[in-house]
Amino acid sequence: MRFLKSFRYAIRGIVYCINNERNMRFHTVAAVYVLAFSPFFPLSREDYAILFLTIAAVMTAEMFNTVAEELCDLDAASFHPVVRIVKDMAAGAVLITAAFSVAVGIALFWKPAVLAEIVHYFFVRPPMILLLLATIAASVLYIAVGPTSLRDFIRGKIAGLNGRTHGK
Repeated sequence: MRFLKSFRYAIRGIVYCINNERNMRFHTVAAVYVLAFSPFFPLSREDYAILFLTIAAVMTAEMFNTVAEELCDLDAASFHPVVRIVKDMAAGAVLITAAFSVAVGIALFWKPAVLAEIVHYFFVRPPMILLLLATIAASVLYIAVGPTSLRDFIRGKIAGLNGRTHGK
């Protein structure tokens, strides 16, 4: 039972990070797009292993950055130069990890012929272009305002609609 509770706590931590950290939302969206487009490329099992490890490294670095920020904010009642240094170092770790993930992405996905094939795939299927544009718009909104703000906005709109249908 304790073992299962530990999963619940871990998932709660991941959800907290996604809900409260715009960069984590950016990383999750980037990972989804990378994985969604990866079948276009001739990736081996080893390539996918590298890809998954890279995604995990970036997300883990972002979570540790969030941990450092939360602990610093908890302990520092006012500005302290050490707190700034700790936060900067944690953010730097994310930047290094993300930069190297871009290098991994270039190594795995820089295949101009395949990139041209992807462009062709979308241009001969106009509904797919619309779907791609819709997912990009939804992703930008998700990154910018977060899932809890979106949820609250939708609930407010639904409550407003229900209020109008009940005699208002």
